[in-house]
Amino acid sequence: MANKISGRARIESEAEKLTEPVALKHGVRIYDVEYVKEGPDYYLNIYIDKDGGVSILDCEAVSRELSDKLDEADLISDAYTLVVSSPGLGRTLTKDRHLQNSLGEKVEGKLFKAVPDIGGKEFEGILTAWDAETVTVEIETVPRSGGRKKKNKEIQSGEADTPRALVIPRKDIAVLRLYLDI
Repeated sequence: MANKISGRARIESEAEKLTEPVALKHGVRIYDVEYVKEGPDYYLNIYIDKDGGVSILDCEAVSRELSDKLDEADLISDAYTLVVSSPGLGRTLTKDRHLQNSLGEKVEGKLFKAVPDIGGKEFEGILTAWDAETVTVEIETVPRSGGRKKKNKEIQSGEADTPRALVIPRKDIAVLRLYLDI
């Protein structure tokens, strides 16, 4: 039996290395890899993407081939379920490549603690820049709370905030995702 890799980050990294050639072969790219425990069960989630979106056939083809490679590598000692899917429309932005590919897109986020600049923990705006330490979002509206925009004196009087750059330390971001207007 091959050496078992311990630790979530190492499993995700090794699984991504195994997935990369399979994804390329099937005309898709890896969006993210997660190894998670939900209740008593473990899941290896592989999120794939391509221009125009992925189909169930793309997911099935990658899953079938990847399953064999994962079995051969004997990467994970626990019983787990392999799930290959699309990251979805409101995808989270967790890696540098996600941020790079989302520049100019509308995003929404939640911070670990309230920030006076935005009047709360939630924000939305256009992702304009990022680096290793920060994310910059051009905000135009009052922050969201509970899924609804708060009203303040400026908004109630018909004046919207002028766009301004909000530079947020990445360590302060609980979640950042593409804005989903539903």
